[in-house]
Amino acid sequence: MAEDPAPAEASGRGPVAEATGGGSAAEAPGRGPAAVPPLPSDAVLGEWMALALAEARSALSTGDVPVGAVVLDRDGTVIGRGRNERELHRDPTAHAEVVALREAAAATGDWQLPGATLVVTLEPCVMCAGAILAARIPRVVFGAWDEKAGAAGSVHDLLRDRRLQHRVEVVAGIEADECGDLLTRFFREPGRGLGYDAGDR
Repeated sequence: MAEDPAPAEASGRGPVAEATGGGSAAEAPGRGPAAVPPLPSDAVLGEWMALALAEARSALSTGDVPVGAVVLDRDGTVIGRGRNERELHRDPTAHAEVVALREAAAATGDWQLPGATLVVTLEPCVMCAGAILAARIPRVVFGAWDEKAGAAGSVHDLLRDRRLQHRVEVVAGIEADECGDLLTRFFREPGRGLGYDAGDR
């Protein structure tokens, strides 16, 4: 996990923000491509990340790794919230992104979420990147880089893999210090080890 939003190119990552989102040739009949919403201001992105951070902090009450996520529709309305709940439910798939996507899909009555933005405090892992792609999310905003298991530009870059039919615009490093510090403090607690372990996500 990187604790600073260093330029992506310095470690072989893709650009910090790359507008490669958009439609997929595999969209369901009658559905057009998922257009990427206009990029909000830094202030708005910070407000959205504050919501995700609130979710992350709530994960501490169940002993889960403090990662939080929110899904917002094209108008900026929250339609899904999630936090890590693996310990709470003994569910290996209960990452913040997956929980938030499930709630957003239930709220909209559709598994496809075109026009939505997913905001998460930690770079999505491979599992979550797959769920994001499956939901046709056009943009992901995240805080801290995950140098051990990230799939949005650090270890892997599934969200912007040009071999796939759907690609996602990635905006990285929003409130990265605060997101990273929350994780660092969690893993420095007695009995947790000194560093972030991707296997414990």
